[in-house]
Amino acid sequence: MTTTAHTPPPVRIGLLGCADFAIRRMLPAIDRCPDTLLTAVASRDRSTARNTAQRFGACAAESYEAVLAAPDVEAVYVPVPAALHASWVERALLAGKHVLAEKPLTTAYSDTLRLAALAREAGLVLAENVLFVHHGQHAHVRRLLADGAIGELRAASATFTVPARPADDIRLRPELDGGALWDVGVYPLRAAMHLLGNDLEVIGATLTHHPEYEVDLGGAALLRRADGVTAQLTFGLDHQYESSYRLVGSTGRIELTHAFTPPAEHRPTIRLTTSAGVREITLDAQDQCTRAMASFAAAIREGRPGTEDAVVAQARLLDDLRRRATTSPAPEAP
Repeated sequence: MTTTAHTPPPVRIGLLGCADFAIRRMLPAIDRCPDTLLTAVASRDRSTARNTAQRFGACAAESYEAVLAAPDVEAVYVPVPAALHASWVERALLAGKHVLAEKPLTTAYSDTLRLAALAREAGLVLAENVLFVHHGQHAHVRRLLADGAIGELRAASATFTVPARPADDIRLRPELDGGALWDVGVYPLRAAMHLLGNDLEVIGATLTHHPEYEVDLGGAALLRRADGVTAQLTFGLDHQYESSYRLVGSTGRIELTHAFTPPAEHRPTIRLTTSAGVREITLDAQDQCTRAMASFAAAIREGRPGTEDAVVAQARLLDDLRRRATTSPAPEAP
């Protein structure tokens, strides 16, 4: 007698807010992932909700509250501005929905702790949408480190910078918790954690502010692990684009470009330099957005409530970085 394995139905997801990134990257990923299904879409603009829902085969909801009340919605994706994350994540958890929220999960360590406890007590999954950790290139780097490919790790550096934003961009609005730290600073910080571990401390930091926008446009930080390994982070919203990290060991170094936002068709190349010379390791392309959705669905179906330890540790470090940071004005244009 042949037994057929039961395939669980896809996780039914509701969207709270039709952010540009959600429409461009995450809704297509939900559509591609066999483990997820978009069922409801809400936006402050009802015509946007209708158009988006029609495009992805979902139903348009009258409001965010209507999505949270919908019995056919198991989980919600929350891409609203950072300042609104804590409020809507809490409402979603209290409504009994699993949550995938854009990064940062909140802009206050206390809020992250509170929501993590709420999710755990309710038996719900609360995930933060840091996409790059789902790409296999970083697992390959970690294997190289574990195998001693560059000897003992001594230091790391990571950079994520993007060109100047339009003047009306939400990242430049202080009332929406805009600024470089919350938008792009998360990437090098999480990379340091992903490669060095969660138990890091902030040794020093600086944020560059622009009086016209009243938010930080860039910054840098130095982190340290208990064994003395350091990580230097650079991030900014008014820079040449760079998305990379470097690991320096006692006998070599590892370098990776396109580290944080590689296109789905990009084939990553890890550059390994030792006394034997330079070796370039080219890997298969992966779609980190679809992999992130699959990971979220798996956590729900496998009954893994709460948040990952890295989410809470990241919130602690972001809070410490912001408190310790010195500030300076943006440089004047030549």
